[in-house]
Amino acid sequence: MNASSSQQWILRLSLAATAIAVCVVVLGAWVRLTDAGLGCPDWPGCYGHIGVPDTPEEVAAANAAYPERPVETQKAWNEMIHRYLASFLGLVILVIAWLALKERNRPHQLVALPLGLVALVILQGLMGMWTVTLLLKPAVVTAHLLGGMATTSLLFWLALRHGRLFTYNQNAATARWLPWSLVGLGILTMQIALGGWTSTNYAALACPDFPTCHGQWMPWWDADQAFQVWHGLGQDFEGGVLSNEARVTIHATHRLGALVTFLYIGGLALWIAVSSPGLLRIAACLVLILLGIQVALGIANIVMYLPLSIAVAHNGVAALLLLSLVTLIHVINPRQAT
Repeated sequence: MNASSSQQWILRLSLAATAIAVCVVVLGAWVRLTDAGLGCPDWPGCYGHIGVPDTPEEVAAANAAYPERPVETQKAWNEMIHRYLASFLGLVILVIAWLALKERNRPHQLVALPLGLVALVILQGLMGMWTVTLLLKPAVVTAHLLGGMATTSLLFWLALRHGRLFTYNQNAATARWLPWSLVGLGILTMQIALGGWTSTNYAALACPDFPTCHGQWMPWWDADQAFQVWHGLGQDFEGGVLSNEARVTIHATHRLGALVTFLYIGGLALWIAVSSPGLLRIAACLVLILLGIQVALGIANIVMYLPLSIAVAHNGVAALLLLSLVTLIHVINPRQAT
């Protein structure tokens, strides 16, 4: 494989890995929302198997080994499909890192980022294991979600920078948007973390009405319990363990975060779209469109009582919104990273 071919393969694999990573994030949401996080009570296999026990003998042996977690075939397959795809993503990232190392003497070749992605995907594997062994501890599951979002974003950033995609001549007028966009990225990351915390603490339906919560603008508040990160070891968190007041607090905080995110990122993207030409305007409009879809999905989750398809889409669009903001930052500052 010559140098030019290696460069092309890094770009192709980075784009493919980004698409796979989005699918992994969506499948992770599917696993959480179908209560399949402990569909396989061991790791990395499922009841000691590479696949899911299916014969009567295998099921009987699995149930005897894990009497507290009898085999539920559909939940087990939901979890294992997620693991298979995540493992495949890890292999693709390893290949990208290997190709980048081969091309490390090439000018402007990104090496630290692919190697960092290898470290991140290893950490994600450990998080996946701890998600099971620590019985869906919310802090671990939320960190696992954030790690998945970070992996997706960094893979796309690698593709954008390595392929020098969507670039044009930067000037002072466009560069001024960079710090504001980075703040927006931080706000969106916090909102995604709040969404993960809401989901992992089973607080998505804690406020069944909209825009108020139980008919109040300021609902019951129990921040001490709601945002307690550590709850000790050995406790099963499936179904949630927090009081209703704590769950309402989490849900209400997520709504407030959504409002801040909508106002800041929406205002920034609108400002950029109105005052900038060409590619920068297109990138800002994409952020606006996905932001509007995401807010609509969030409201639909409440008023329609968390239908599975919309809840999963809410996670998927969050990943796409994050990628659109990463694209906007790249377009604002298109210099080739070193």
